[in-house]
Amino acid sequence: MHRDGAEGKPEGATGRDGAVAPAAVFAAPENGDLTISPYRAVLTWQTLRAPATLALMVAVFLLAYALPFEKLPAGGSRVATAGREALLMLQDYAQHHVILCLVPALFIAGAISCFVSQAAVMKYLGPTANKAVAYAVASVSGTILAVCSCTVLPLFAGIWTRGAGLGPAAAFLYSGPAINVLAIILTARILGMEIGLARAVTAIGFSFLIGLAMHLIYRREERAKVAQAQAAGGFVLPEGAADRPLWQTVCYFAAMIGILVFANWAKPETPNAVWETIFAAKWVITGALVAALAAMLALWFTRDELKHWVGSTWFFAKQILPLLLVGVLVSGVLLGRPRHEALLPNHWIEQSVGGNGVGATLFAAVAGALMYFATLTEVPILQGLIGAGMGRGPALALLLAGPALSLPSMLVIRSVVGTQKMLVYVSLVVVLSTVAGVLYGTFVG
Repeated sequence: MHRDGAEGKPEGATGRDGAVAPAAVFAAPENGDLTISPYRAVLTWQTLRAPATLALMVAVFLLAYALPFEKLPAGGSRVATAGREALLMLQDYAQHHVILCLVPALFIAGAISCFVSQAAVMKYLGPTANKAVAYAVASVSGTILAVCSCTVLPLFAGIWTRGAGLGPAAAFLYSGPAINVLAIILTARILGMEIGLARAVTAIGFSFLIGLAMHLIYRREERAKVAQAQAAGGFVLPEGAADRPLWQTVCYFAAMIGILVFANWAKPETPNAVWETIFAAKWVITGALVAALAAMLALWFTRDELKHWVGSTWFFAKQILPLLLVGVLVSGVLLGRPRHEALLPNHWIEQSVGGNGVGATLFAAVAGALMYFATLTEVPILQGLIGAGMGRGPALALLLAGPALSLPSMLVIRSVVGTQKMLVYVSLVVVLSTVAGVLYGTFVG
């Protein structure tokens, strides 16, 4: 937090992975109203280190992409095999997921943080807002904020203590980390479109259900709180003025999403004339979208806005990519690539979370709720677990409970809303994740 006019780097609401939208930070002016003010980068010694950091990241990527790790001896001790698996898994990410998937997704996340007003979203969570609108906004806010389970906590505490209803605030608390746009894209790309879509749709639905359940359970207490907040002027967040027409923003995001989709368009496994035609023309379509995006950037955006966009993208990249690198290596060492064994024997995984039974799914949901997942690291971990024998139902349960909760976040939630509300919230997340996992495993997995 920082006050208007204060010098120094805004701290905002940053968790261990720092995945907070860099375009805006929370400020607490003298009158006590919660506002959102634009972040403006200042040239400091940290910014001067950016070229060296970028060069190091590019060097690591090129080494991971090009070195012949497959020539390393496949036999030997289990430790040597685990090290080989970690390097080969890292190379698979570098060759198949970084350039065409992760880099475009990072630019989209940077654009969201720059050109989608958080104030315009947050003001709809106030006590005077239409309830349907409040829950709808809270349930999809994760696509805009792109935060982890710890990063979202100061935002949740701020809106709840300043008058937002417990229901919308709880929906926001779950949605923030659960519907991370980068994680959804990477899940669909690596684990499959089916589970990626199931994660996105179910997480949005859970945000609404969890918020509504919290509101109904504590509705009497909430009525008194809302009345008090309204009498005191309540929770007010001004909506920033739009810099350009909405249709331009829509076209801009549509072009970037189109580039991401068509650049990664895969050849259909079964004959399909439409899909095969699109696959044959994927690079023509992608090139046309790139040209359209370049024209939009030249005609509609100022130089400062483009610098801000690139800076926001770099903010996400330097915070997320190192964590993803560590997550891939750890997953490779412990679990190996799909259908390859590393340190942990596959039968251990099969005994704990194999199949799609209630016990395995509940175990995955509880374990995910207690663990801390930095942004995106749940994807390579699950890739290894699924390859080692984890069922699809438990995998979805972990995807729904893991990013939204962690033991540290539970302790902070308890300090904000009390022990009882924290336990109710955690129970709702675990139970709903288990039910969704069982249903998904039964009918789809």
